[in-house]
Amino acid sequence: MTRRTAPLVLVGLLLLSLNLRPAAVSVGPVLAEVRAGLSMSSATAGLLTSLPVLAFACFGALAPAAARKLGVHRVTMLAVLVLVVGLFARSLARDEAVFLLLSMLALAGMAMANVLLPSLVKLHFPDRIGQVTALYTTALSIGLTATLVLTVPISDAFGGWRVGLGAWSGLALVAALPWLVLIRHDRSLEATPRSVTFGDVARTPLGLAMAGFFGLQSLQAYVVFGWFATLWRDNGYSAGHAGALVGLLAAVSIPLSLWAPGAVARSRDARWVVLAVMLCYPLGYCALLVAPHDLALLGALLVGTGTVTFPIVLVLIGLRSRTPQGTAALSGFTQSMGYLLAALGPFGISTLHDATGGWTIPLLVLIVLMVPQVLVGMYVARPTFIEDQLARRTADAG
Repeated sequence: MTRRTAPLVLVGLLLLSLNLRPAAVSVGPVLAEVRAGLSMSSATAGLLTSLPVLAFACFGALAPAAARKLGVHRVTMLAVLVLVVGLFARSLARDEAVFLLLSMLALAGMAMANVLLPSLVKLHFPDRIGQVTALYTTALSIGLTATLVLTVPISDAFGGWRVGLGAWSGLALVAALPWLVLIRHDRSLEATPRSVTFGDVARTPLGLAMAGFFGLQSLQAYVVFGWFATLWRDNGYSAGHAGALVGLLAAVSIPLSLWAPGAVARSRDARWVVLAVMLCYPLGYCALLVAPHDLALLGALLVGTGTVTFPIVLVLIGLRSRTPQGTAALSGFTQSMGYLLAALGPFGISTLHDATGGWTIPLLVLIVLMVPQVLVGMYVARPTFIEDQLARRTADAG
């Protein structure tokens, strides 16, 4: 990377990050209106909230191989263009099946770009992984917050949920512009003499633990962003106020996302940082169990702090590998397998809510699921490298 292209790469990463959540979370604040407009069943709504994690699991695994063959900048640009088409087209859908299909198209582009981000950082900014990860995860949090806060007002101001959802395709189109230039300076994720593959990662304790950690934290996050607006609407808040609460929840992570990746990267023992952030999840859930209406603000602040686990796990992907190619393989396995696990969350919580008629049992289940998340989180927070584990495995086999 030259000095001339470095600023453009950074701008491209930040614009890309702004667009990595609208496809997934813009439906949540207007879910009731989408269901009414498309005559969507409860089961289909549960599937809709699970689509983001299914897309990550299915399409995220393809990103590293595609980047090696086509070039990482080309694949990133194509992913953004697919995102634009999917976001715009689904806002015009008149059938729930078509809406689901086009949502998956948008999410496929989002998933591939999401997986490539850590390897792009490792490739272009190998000496500033913590700082650049902090910047792009903060941009991601800003995009997430803006989507949650603005989707309902846009819908109300311009004639309904279709405009509220479709508006985000314009922001995604802007994000494609830097990559149209960068494809002329494309880079491949070249295989090294000791190339790390998806299957190699799957045979290491670190790879399995990273996938488990990523999956469990994603399960929590996608339940929160998919269903907590509904939780607060069920407890007396209007659509606008419920969306604002979820927006506040997301906004909490903006300043913390600037701090957490760097703190983890600088720390000799990151376990205490990781543990402190993760424990905010069950504390927030307990507040909502006690008084989901009166303690909504406290619950939003605590759960929002818990969501900072996401930028932490992203920086750990870069810190637990020695090469860009190793980062891509670890990122692909961690995110695709992790999101496959996380897919159980939104649909499962939806089913529990329908079966019990409330949010007590779903919140208790989320608290119980924090136990394995804490255990694997403590493991991956310890310094180790995927290439080193593979080398030891090869030595033991020899």
